[in-house]
Amino acid sequence: MVKKKWAINSAFMALYAFASVLICWVGWGYRMSFGDKLVAFWGKPSVALDEKYLLRPAFLGYFPTATMVFFQFVFAAITPILIAGALLGRMNFIAWMLFVPLWHTFSYTIGAFSIWCPDGWLSKLGVIDFAGGFVIHLSSGVAGFTAAYWVGPRQDKDRERFPPNNILMMLAGAGLLWMGWTGFNGGAPYTASTDASLAILNTHVCTATSLLTWLVLDIAVFGKPSVIGAVNGMITGLVCITPGAGVVQSWAAILMGLISGSVPWYTMTILHKKVKLLRHVDDTFAVFHTHALAGILGGILTGFFAVPKLCRLFYLVSEWERYIGLAYGLQTGRTSAGLRQMGAQLAGIGFIVCLNIVTTSSVCLFIKLIVPLRLKEGVLQIGDDAIHGEEAYVLWDDEEKYENTQVNSAYDADEYPSVVSKTLSEFQMV
Repeated sequence: MVKKKWAINSAFMALYAFASVLICWVGWGYRMSFGDKLVAFWGKPSVALDEKYLLRPAFLGYFPTATMVFFQFVFAAITPILIAGALLGRMNFIAWMLFVPLWHTFSYTIGAFSIWCPDGWLSKLGVIDFAGGFVIHLSSGVAGFTAAYWVGPRQDKDRERFPPNNILMMLAGAGLLWMGWTGFNGGAPYTASTDASLAILNTHVCTATSLLTWLVLDIAVFGKPSVIGAVNGMITGLVCITPGAGVVQSWAAILMGLISGSVPWYTMTILHKKVKLLRHVDDTFAVFHTHALAGILGGILTGFFAVPKLCRLFYLVSEWERYIGLAYGLQTGRTSAGLRQMGAQLAGIGFIVCLNIVTTSSVCLFIKLIVPLRLKEGVLQIGDDAIHGEEAYVLWDDEEKYENTQVNSAYDADEYPSVVSKTLSEFQMV
């Protein structure tokens, strides 16, 4: 989706983050997220490398801890990759190399322990986050927006015009993303179960609804069906259903899709131009709208639509009745319990937002003492070649002489000089 001159840099930021987080995860991150309690919001740092630890049953007892470590690693790895979406087109790669392990250590592990570990304070409070609407998407959206503020904007001409380098490849990636979310949400119960099946169906139902909603709004307001807009609608639907995928009914998933396809559409295309802060901060891929806002909507809607019976299937705890959406609280005369659940969801949102503003700002300011956060203007002008010495699309070596290239054996260069010259020029442009 990025401009051609940033294609390698953007992909490399994701590749680096995936590798870096894995070493942090087995070195200390996993046990800070799911290990023994250090404080109410953080686990004790320790390695996850010993066979005795990795081969014993995970805390749910269904499979070895090694499986849990790897499954949760992928969640941990994609979170800073989502943050990168707000920073593309100008962040110093060396600064990014420092940012990923620092942010993972001091932000992600806190959110994961607080919400997902049974000893975490938000887990004990009763926050429902089925597969990462808060821990992953709200965190990455807020952290990305905050980091974008500190890194600074792209060059003006990049902000004004940033055409995708390959929309068909973008669609292929979007398709892989949608398909992969089956494992993202379907794997959250940590077992092949009825709850996992429902989570998968709800994920696809909400996503399809959200995509179609965004598409209809694009056509109604702008007169054209935008494929990039449709992909954004797909993403907001995936994000919105994530916190409640296995604990809401499928008709609720459709309603969540309608909301996730319309509210972020409005904030991204209409409200963004009217709010000074949103205009000022250069969030390259609008991660704030597609992940932070969609994650907030999903968390609130989960607090409204969560079904007690489905929560029982997911949490498998004796006090399962405390998990009840406000809609069912009103229906069954347990309004106070429904309001308490909604309050817990709002508390989770507030904590994750504040956590990521503070930790992301601290990490960026610390890195700024070591290396610049933003690339120099000359490097920004060139992009990939200046940063990595590589380009995404190269048809021949720059030093090769074009006049020695045979374009078409049907044409003779001496007899048809204008044809050959025109063909070469068009080929160079491509």
